[in-house]
Amino acid sequence: MVPAGLSPADEEEWIATVLRRLAARERRRAPSDAVLLHRARELSARYLDGRAAPASVRWVNNQRNRWGSCTPDDGTIRLSAQLRGMPGWVVDYVLLHELTHLIEPGHGPAFWKLVNRYAKTERARGYLEGVVAAPHLPLADEIAT
Repeated sequence: MVPAGLSPADEEEWIATVLRRLAARERRRAPSDAVLLHRARELSARYLDGRAAPASVRWVNNQRNRWGSCTPDDGTIRLSAQLRGMPGWVVDYVLLHELTHLIEPGHGPAFWKLVNRYAKTERARGYLEGVVAAPHLPLADEIAT
């Protein structure tokens, strides 16, 4: 919401200020890399019988076309910074997906059998598909006219 009576220039400044505040809040709310590593180890223990042992888990800013990636050879997992601020169960799904790649490199039946141990797998996948699709959908105002 923008205060009434602002000039267009003041309105732009107000919006920029609010966006900076929201971004700062999201950065504070997102778990640190150390917290991500701890969470990944918990997920491995709970859903993968502890078989996936990540060496590191960290946020990265250079992933625009994927939510996460891993390198099975050295046990590193990277999560897209675009996940910051998304519900924890979505981040958990992406973490579990990447953890599973430490055990099963491909996306075959054995991989999905492990990933699907997480009860919110389909829900999280739908959420992420919606995030990808949303910018390409017409706005409600455009539909009504």
